[in-house]
Amino acid sequence: MEYITGNTDFKLNNSAVTLGKFDGIHLGHQYLIDQVISYKEQGYTSVMFSFLYHPYNLFSDKEFEQIYTQEEKVAKLSHTGLDVLVAYPFTQKTRSIEPEDFIKEILVEKLDAKIIVVGIDFRFGHNRRGDITLLQQYADTYGYKVIACEKRKWQDHMISSSAIRTELKNGNMEAVNAMLGQPYMIRGEVLHGRRIGRTIGMPTTNITPPTNKLLPPCGVYPSRTWIDQNYYYGVTNIGYKPTVGAETRKGVETYLFDFDEDLYGKVIEVELFAYERPEIKFATLEELKKQMEEDIIFAKKYFKVEKL
Repeated sequence: MEYITGNTDFKLNNSAVTLGKFDGIHLGHQYLIDQVISYKEQGYTSVMFSFLYHPYNLFSDKEFEQIYTQEEKVAKLSHTGLDVLVAYPFTQKTRSIEPEDFIKEILVEKLDAKIIVVGIDFRFGHNRRGDITLLQQYADTYGYKVIACEKRKWQDHMISSSAIRTELKNGNMEAVNAMLGQPYMIRGEVLHGRRIGRTIGMPTTNITPPTNKLLPPCGVYPSRTWIDQNYYYGVTNIGYKPTVGAETRKGVETYLFDFDEDLYGKVIEVELFAYERPEIKFATLEELKKQMEEDIIFAKKYFKVEKL
């Protein structure tokens, strides 16, 4: 997959393109992606167009929290079959572009869009004035076809990134994963920790997500970790490690069942499945160890794993 990021000077040819924010790449997004990929058989270039947001967006100084960071999004999309991912700079200039100019200058001149696949509620351009009706209005003029897709549902509720964010903030991982169509994932490089886990016979891996990564509540979760093309089950703590001297940033600490290889410097992906309990400050390391043993039992029962 070709990745065009932070660049406005490009020219594609004969594209089937889907457009949107694609935060989370949920079931609705996956349907749009599958649609453009299906046109590859007819000779079209399958393209996803999204905006590359600064961690602090243009509308406030509050950090823009993402279900998946840009790095995580690229990692997931690289396995879909897309030909090109465009992460277009979101600046004051692009924010102010009129919808008609967006169609002409970006969809037609840069993307050479012949097939445009979007959700029925897709909006674009200055003041979000552009919509499906406007896209269709210019279809004959510029020679493209618009495919408007209905939103996907889960348990009679519309699937959306905002709905997923709400469930994620509440720790409802089963709902999050159902709407994502895959387990929620945290990707990062394994860093050196305080090695406390190793001293109590339970070595752990530590990653520190960027501050714009939307994480679930601090606590313990049954997890599955992707390492060197293989999955390993375990249990993950999200939080600040209050028992061993609180960290200043929220981290992701994972104990892998019967795994004791050196992972420092490796990039891994940790998937969360269910919220077990909140993060707790224990009086002693012995109490922490006892609780970790109980967490492992809980996670193995959750995954129906007796021995690994």
